[in-house]
Amino acid sequence: KTLQIRSTFALKQRLKMGNSSSTPAPPPAPKQQKVGIKTGKKICCCCPETKKIRDECVVFKGEEHPDCVKAIEAHKICLREEGFDVK
Repeated sequence: KTLQIRSTFALKQRLKMGNSSSTPAPPPAPKQQKVGIKTGKKICCCCPETKKIRDECVVFKGEEHPDCVKAIEAHKICLREEGFDVK
């Protein structure tokens, strides 16, 4: 009975690991942060002026308000100028 339990355990372990060889899979490559070409900053830190205006407008007026649509577009333009691919 002990042998059967050990065999079942070993089988479950192999199923968890998949049908792989004795060499472990290489670790995933670290994600590279995209940075702007002008300042070298991450997207979250670029264009703080337009970001602040956009955020405040959306919070107080809503995303669909004409003023906010303009602020959102202005922020996107700033990010594009920084080198980011923004839709």
